[in-house]
Amino acid sequence: MSVLHKSTSWDKALAEAFGASLSELYEQAGSPDASAALTRAMELRSWLALAEEQVVRVRDRVHESTAADRDLGELSADDLRMDAQWLEAALAGRDGYVAALGELLRTMPSPGSRVEHPVQFTQPKLTTALPPAPAPTGAGAVRARRP
Repeated sequence: MSVLHKSTSWDKALAEAFGASLSELYEQAGSPDASAALTRAMELRSWLALAEEQVVRVRDRVHESTAADRDLGELSADDLRMDAQWLEAALAGRDGYVAALGELLRTMPSPGSRVEHPVQFTQPKLTTALPPAPAPTGAGAVRARRP
Protein backbone atom coordinates (compact mmCIF):
# COMPACT_ATOMS: atom_id res chain seq x y z
CA MET A 1 0.00 0.00 0.00
CA SER A 2 1.43 3.40 -0.93
CA VAL A 3 2.08 6.12 1.61
CA LEU A 4 -0.72 8.17 0.06
CA HIS A 5 -3.27 5.52 0.99
CA LYS A 6 -2.11 5.21 4.61
CA SER A 7 -3.91 7.68 6.80
CA THR A 8 -2.09 9.76 9.39
CA SER A 9 -3.13 11.77 12.40
CA TRP A 10 -2.34 14.99 10.47
CA ASP A 11 -4.20 14.39 7.20
CA LYS A 12 -7.12 16.65 8.07
CA ALA A 13 -4.86 19.48 9.25
CA LEU A 14 -2.78 19.29 6.06
CA ALA A 15 -5.84 19.28 3.80
CA GLU A 16 -7.24 22.30 5.66
CA ALA A 17 -3.93 24.19 5.68
CA PHE A 18 -3.36 23.79 1.95
CA GLY A 19 -7.00 23.71 0.85
CA ALA A 20 -6.92 20.48 -1.16
CA SER A 21 -7.23 16.71 -0.79
CA LEU A 22 -4.13 14.66 -0.07
CA SER A 23 -4.00 13.24 -3.59
CA GLU A 24 -4.14 16.79 -4.99
CA LEU A 25 -1.47 17.93 -2.54
CA TYR A 26 0.88 15.11 -3.55
CA GLU A 27 0.28 15.96 -7.21
CA GLN A 28 0.96 19.67 -6.56
CA ALA A 29 4.07 18.84 -4.51
CA GLY A 30 5.48 16.93 -7.48
CA SER A 31 5.30 19.93 -9.79
CA PRO A 32 8.37 22.12 -10.31
CA ASP A 33 6.58 25.26 -9.14
CA ALA A 34 5.37 23.76 -5.83
CA SER A 35 6.02 25.85 -2.74
CA ALA A 36 8.77 24.73 -0.40
CA ALA A 37 6.22 24.50 2.42
CA LEU A 38 3.99 22.12 0.45
CA THR A 39 6.92 19.96 -0.66
CA ARG A 40 8.25 19.69 2.88
CA ALA A 41 4.81 19.06 4.34
CA MET A 42 4.18 16.16 1.96
CA GLU A 43 7.62 14.70 2.65
CA LEU A 44 7.00 14.92 6.39
CA ARG A 45 3.54 13.43 5.96
CA SER A 46 5.06 10.44 4.11
CA TRP A 47 7.54 9.83 6.91
CA LEU A 48 4.80 10.28 9.50
CA ALA A 49 2.68 7.64 7.75
CA LEU A 50 5.53 5.14 8.02
CA ALA A 51 6.27 6.00 11.65
CA GLU A 52 2.61 5.68 12.64
CA GLU A 53 2.41 2.36 10.81
CA GLN A 54 5.32 1.10 12.93
CA VAL A 55 3.66 2.28 16.15
CA VAL A 56 0.46 0.43 15.18
CA ARG A 57 2.37 -2.77 14.30
CA VAL A 58 4.18 -2.89 17.65
CA ARG A 59 1.01 -1.99 19.57
CA ASP A 60 -0.93 -4.73 17.82
CA ARG A 61 1.87 -7.26 18.41
CA VAL A 62 1.89 -6.45 22.14
CA HIS A 63 -1.92 -6.69 22.31
CA GLU A 64 -1.83 -10.04 20.52
CA SER A 65 0.89 -11.48 22.75
CA THR A 66 -0.89 -10.33 25.92
CA ALA A 67 -4.42 -11.24 24.86
CA ALA A 68 -6.57 -12.79 27.59
CA ASP A 69 -7.08 -15.99 25.58
CA ARG A 70 -3.33 -16.58 25.00
CA ASP A 71 -1.46 -19.33 26.79
CA LEU A 72 0.63 -17.75 29.57
CA GLY A 73 3.45 -20.15 28.68
CA GLU A 74 3.86 -18.29 25.37
CA LEU A 75 4.38 -14.92 27.10
CA SER A 76 8.02 -13.77 26.87
CA ALA A 77 9.47 -10.97 28.96
CA ASP A 78 12.36 -10.68 26.48
CA ASP A 79 9.94 -10.22 23.57
CA LEU A 80 7.98 -7.62 25.52
CA ARG A 81 11.20 -5.73 26.41
CA MET A 82 12.18 -5.73 22.72
CA ASP A 83 8.71 -4.54 21.73
CA ALA A 84 8.94 -1.77 24.34
CA GLN A 85 12.22 -0.61 22.78
CA TRP A 86 10.73 -0.73 19.28
CA LEU A 87 7.67 1.16 20.48
CA GLU A 88 9.84 3.81 22.14
CA ALA A 89 11.83 4.29 18.92
CA ALA A 90 8.70 4.39 16.74
CA LEU A 91 7.00 6.91 19.04
CA ALA A 92 10.11 9.10 19.13
CA GLY A 93 10.16 9.15 15.33
CA ARG A 94 6.46 9.91 15.16
CA ASP A 95 6.81 12.69 17.74
CA GLY A 96 9.62 14.25 15.72
CA TYR A 97 7.57 14.27 12.50
CA VAL A 98 4.52 15.65 14.32
CA ALA A 99 6.62 18.44 15.85
CA ALA A 100 8.17 19.29 12.47
CA LEU A 101 4.77 19.35 10.74
CA GLY A 102 3.29 21.50 13.48
CA GLU A 103 6.16 23.97 13.22
CA LEU A 104 5.93 24.04 9.42
CA LEU A 105 2.18 24.72 9.44
CA ARG A 106 2.58 27.33 12.17
CA THR A 107 5.30 29.29 10.37
CA MET A 108 4.42 28.93 6.70
CA PRO A 109 3.06 31.93 4.85
CA SER A 110 -0.69 32.11 4.54
CA PRO A 111 -2.12 30.85 1.24
CA GLY A 112 -2.21 33.55 -1.39
CA SER A 113 0.37 35.73 0.32
CA ARG A 114 3.23 36.74 -1.91
CA VAL A 115 6.60 38.16 -1.16
CA GLU A 116 6.48 41.76 -2.34
CA HIS A 117 10.22 42.33 -2.19
CA PRO A 118 12.75 39.86 -3.49
CA VAL A 119 14.89 38.24 -0.85
CA GLN A 120 18.42 39.60 -0.79
CA PHE A 121 21.05 37.01 0.10
CA THR A 122 24.21 39.14 -0.25
CA GLN A 123 25.28 41.95 1.98
CA PRO A 124 24.97 45.39 0.37
CA LYS A 125 28.27 47.11 -0.43
CA LEU A 126 29.00 50.39 1.28
CA THR A 127 29.63 53.15 -1.22
CA THR A 128 30.44 55.97 1.17
CA ALA A 129 34.05 56.74 1.98
CA LEU A 130 35.25 57.22 5.49
CA PRO A 131 36.85 60.58 6.31
CA PRO A 132 40.65 60.53 6.34
CA ALA A 133 42.16 59.50 9.62
CA PRO A 134 43.75 62.33 11.58
CA ALA A 135 47.48 62.57 11.22
CA PRO A 136 49.40 61.31 14.22
CA THR A 137 50.80 64.00 16.44
CA GLY A 138 54.24 64.93 15.42
CA ALA A 139 53.76 63.72 11.89
CA GLY A 140 56.31 65.19 9.59
CA ALA A 141 58.44 66.47 12.47
CA VAL A 142 62.09 65.67 12.22
CA ARG A 143 63.73 64.25 15.28
CA ALA A 144 66.95 65.69 16.38
CA ARG A 145 69.87 63.32 16.49
CA ARG A 146 71.34 62.57 19.82
CA PRO A 147 75.09 62.79 20.18
